[in-house]
Amino acid sequence: MKNKQELVSIILNCYNGEKFLAEALLSLKNQTYKNWELIFWDNRSTDSSKEIVFSFKFKNLRYFLSKKHTSLYEARNLAIKKVKGKFICFIDADDLWEKDKIKNQLKLFKDKETAVVYGNSYLKNEKNNKIKKFINYEVSSGYIYKKLIKNYDIGILTTMIKRSFLKKSKIIFNKKYNIIGDFDFFINLSKNYKFQYISQPIATYRIHENNLSS
Repeated sequence: MKNKQELVSIILNCYNGEKFLAEALLSLKNQTYKNWELIFWDNRSTDSSKEIVFSFKFKNLRYFLSKKHTSLYEARNLAIKKVKGKFICFIDADDLWEKDKIKNQLKLFKDKETAVVYGNSYLKNEKNNKIKKFINYEVSSGYIYKKLIKNYDIGILTTMIKRSFLKKSKIIFNKKYNIIGDFDFFINLSKNYKFQYISQPIATYRIHENNLSS
């Protein structure tokens, strides 16, 4: 597989994300792997999010304004329908990626049975500016359903999914959920498909008062 020729679709679901959005977008701009598109799903923001994303003048930006404000997981499903890439990633407006994230993840898809590649991340506390690793133990790759049931450690901001496995499985985000939708989604994928793990942090998750999971 010639990784440099594969299009990667990055989904950014945004609702009033102006506070950290520019930093998230800068981390995309700085990616060493350049063949990607940004699916920016604007969930009826009322702040300057739209102006911020357009200020970056990405040639690979595809902006969509939701017809109505929806739950996050319904918005994720709607955005997935717009992707053109062979691989799908997610970044939220308050997340950051390491510059080699995409490049390093694509290498692990040489294993044709791999559906998802995810990795470690940094946790950044916005109150005290402290940063720590999310995972400090050994994590196995492969068919990890039973392991995830006991100890779920996947951050969606670190994931890359091979789109063909989503089509085959017909798994989508359950829009009824408000917080555990990521858990439900990746647990279902892990029942039948192989996951690969990258031990070094490939993204940063901000901890702040407006986190949905808070």
